This record gives sequence, C-alpha cells and structure tokens, in this order.
Amino acid sequence: MTREERVAALREAPVVLVSACLLGEACRYDGMSKGSSKVLQALEGKEVVPMCPETGAGLGIPRPAVELKGGAGAEVLAGKARAAEVESGKDRTEAFRHGAELALAAARRFGVRVALLKERSPSCGTQGTHVDGAVVRGQGVTAALLSQAGLIVVSDEEL
Repeated sequence: MTREERVAALREAPVVLVSACLLGEACRYDGMSKGSSKVLQALEGKEVVPMCPETGAGLGIPRPAVELKGGAGAEVLAGKARAAEVESGKDRTEAFRHGAELALAAARRFGVRVALLKERSPSCGTQGTHVDGAVVRGQGVTAALLSQAGLIVVSDEEL
C-alpha cells in the first residue's frame, strides 16, 4: 500500500487507534511526549482510541530505552528476535508482546481499521525501528501485530 493510500484510509476512518505520545501524553520512555499539531489536525472529527503499548504492559514512565535485537517486530512476534533494554540488556520481549496484544484488543473492541503510530519506536514504528543499535527498515512489535491483523498502519511522519 502506498503512502497516499494509507493517508487516504486515515482521512476516511471514523475511528483511529493513536500512539498516545502523539496526542501529547508524556508516556515515552524518556517521560516526554511527541505531541503533534499535524496529528491533531488529521484526527479532527474522528473518534480516537489512544494507546501506549509499553505503558499498557506495565513498563513505567520514565523507563530504560529498549531496542529490538536480532530483527524487527515481525521477528519478535515469531520468536526469532527479542526486545531488550539498551543499557542493561534486560529482556522486555514479553512486555512488548503483551502491549501489542492490548493495542490489538483495543482496536478490535472499538472497530478500528487504521492506526496512526509514532515512527521509529520499537513498539510503534511503521516503517523503521531500532534494531541492534541502528534504525532499520521494519516495523515495531505493535505495528507488526496490527498489520498482521489487517489494520492499516500510518506513520506520524507521513502526514
């Protein structure tokens, strides 16, 4: 699906799942938000289902930065890669999977077909995410699960 098709789907969607940090919630790993006027404008007149998969899974605010190890989100979901804290190496794979499942459950509950997500997040990145110390092409864990379930995932950077 092209960028234009994804953005058109977002325009037409009555209900949108949205990374809470894009709405101004201070829920990122560093305790900050990534509030975006472009995001708010794109969501005007729509029902919004805010979510942060990482805080939903019980990871605190702030929390240690996490990156994916051995592959992107689809590989984490398939058990071929993992999510780990950058500095300590502590495994956070189950929390990331759980957060993704919670996001998918919310999408299903509210009839969501389109998700607007924060690019480059190890959870929400739609086209690029942090893997093994670099930003690489691929999706975060939540974006991958939502995509596998048939949702259209749109990056905040595509607006």
